[in-house]
Amino acid sequence: MSIEKIINDAWENRKEISPDSDKSIINTINEVIEKLDNGEIRVANRSSDGSWATNETAKKAILLSFRTNKMTITTGPYATWIDRIKGKTQGWTKEDHERAGFRQVPNGVIRFGSYIAPGVICMPSFVNIGAHVDSGTLLDTWCTVGSGAQIGKNCHLSGGVGIGGVLEPVQAGPTIIEDGVFIGARSEIVESVIVRKNSVISMGVFIGASTKIIDRDTGKIIMGEVPEGSVVVPGALPSKKPGGPSLYCAVIIKTVDEKTRSKTSLNELLRD
Repeated sequence: MSIEKIINDAWENRKEISPDSDKSIINTINEVIEKLDNGEIRVANRSSDGSWATNETAKKAILLSFRTNKMTITTGPYATWIDRIKGKTQGWTKEDHERAGFRQVPNGVIRFGSYIAPGVICMPSFVNIGAHVDSGTLLDTWCTVGSGAQIGKNCHLSGGVGIGGVLEPVQAGPTIIEDGVFIGARSEIVESVIVRKNSVISMGVFIGASTKIIDRDTGKIIMGEVPEGSVVVPGALPSKKPGGPSLYCAVIIKTVDEKTRSKTSLNELLRD
């Protein structure tokens, strides 16, 4: 039986799945999680036309693993934890770290089943199962990368940034940050939103699936996706009623190409 069929059959009977299920089911679920962990597969894949296709089998396997994994104790230097998912680097030697090629600062958490590419720097941050963080990216202090989130190459997630996880429904796409994106401190990107490559998100920007993203120059309103090379800041839409409350929005204030980006500091890009 194929991996996909075993996972799909188990998913249809997920209420019956447990640590005591047939070994073939448990082994297949573990195999998918291991493939996610080493980057052999991922929760979503980008097509040549720029669209992203969700790997539902991978998402189902992650959710099923919560039913097949037993609670285990992990003891560290500062605390003892109980969880169904072990740490990615739990028990690693110096040689294991050298092979993986990424740097993890103390008190950072990376759960098993997430992929961290060589050249990534993880400050004390949190990366959840199914996430994929590509090479050259910096995860700054206290930022979070949710379940299944896809982070591209050479990105910078500043302090306190939150990237939402999307495991359910299984057909929903994950939150995606493409290559070369900078996200300022305390910003949140959630609910399957896609930030296209080389964009700059200012600090304190909150974008979900229903957030209106307004191009200041054209007045065009979009939702669910930040166009390539956009510079985005927080904004507000005036109330339709005199004296009424304004409505939060995100505003594209300018567009930069790679040549402009290479010559201009991020601070200058964010100036109005």
